[in-house]
Amino acid sequence: MDWQLLGMEVTRQLNLSPGNVAARPQAGGDINRAFRLQLGDRCFFVKTNRAGLLPMFEAERLGLDAIAATNTIRVPEVYLTGCQGDRAYIVMEYIELGGRADPGRLASALAAMHRCSHRHFGFECDNTIGSTPQCNNYCDDWLEFWRRHRLGYQLQLAERNGFGAGLIEAGNRLSASLAYFFDGYRPVPSLLHGDLWSGNQAVDVAGNPVIYDPACYYGDHEAELAMMELFGHPGEAFFAQYRDHFPIDAGYRLRRDLYNLYHLINHANLFGGGYASQAQAMIERLLAQAR
Repeated sequence: MDWQLLGMEVTRQLNLSPGNVAARPQAGGDINRAFRLQLGDRCFFVKTNRAGLLPMFEAERLGLDAIAATNTIRVPEVYLTGCQGDRAYIVMEYIELGGRADPGRLASALAAMHRCSHRHFGFECDNTIGSTPQCNNYCDDWLEFWRRHRLGYQLQLAERNGFGAGLIEAGNRLSASLAYFFDGYRPVPSLLHGDLWSGNQAVDVAGNPVIYDPACYYGDHEAELAMMELFGHPGEAFFAQYRDHFPIDAGYRLRRDLYNLYHLINHANLFGGGYASQAQAMIERLLAQAR
């Protein structure tokens, strides 16, 4: 990445005064390279990847813009996406993190975001969960959406990746039994971050909750809550406060593993290791409940 050229482009797009340009690597995830870009007295957060992944950054921008439009919880503002040579980039607001987390503030903000609804399940564009494509074609039926675009798609990838027939067969049986887990419960389309594990949330120096790296879509708000319990846990104080703003159905504990199965199979497809055996064990537990 030619940081001088990118600095000039950001300066032009945002109508900034020219200044010295410096870039410093930042700790980040496994998918993109992250940098703090200094332009004079302004700081920006930049992620880069190969040019062919520009649509991933453009989808991230749409997700962050959708969350920002709700005026419920802080996300970094996106200023620019594009390509420079063989590298794609996304330029965002640099947010100083490090305040003290307040589970009540996070709970009320997320509940308000989840109350932002849509006529259909899905999203205006496809995006990625990690580096896996995530289809968000609009659908009127939540079970059909989850069966086809979430659980079913991951099972297809698992089969393509050579995972055991036992996992695929059991997963398909579970897919055919989804109605059992939704007896008496009809989800509404809520705006979801979509990948809200503990590493994609923080607080700024003023104590405001901040979320980032979304995989947005409109879906059951329970799917978001389940993911928050999979890799990390927001704590019981969070759930107590959340319920005050958005009631959680009594069957949530039954569906929690069903929703987290999507992420476990995705991790198996991305990273291998023990995730496949964890996913198969979870499928067997769910099938045992559905008998």
